[in-house]
Amino acid sequence: MRQVLSSYSASISELKKNPTALLNDAEGSPIAILNHNTPAAYFVPAETYEWLIDKLEDFELAQVVRDRADEKKEAVEVSLDEL
Repeated sequence: MRQVLSSYSASISELKKNPTALLNDAEGSPIAILNHNTPAAYFVPAETYEWLIDKLEDFELAQVVRDRADEKKEAVEVSLDEL
């Protein structure tokens, strides 16, 4: 059985009946949508999803910075006059 990674859960039938009520009850938290007591999906408000995407992008950019910082020792110094 898979772990439910949410404090709130609902069945697919409940989601079909009134998705807005579920979002309001969860107050911004993700909602695990269960099918036969197994998570089938996670339902999140738009603001929560946008926040998650921003955090993912920040993480990816931080990784680029770390990678490029490691490349610094291989860089060749030149002056603008030389260019």
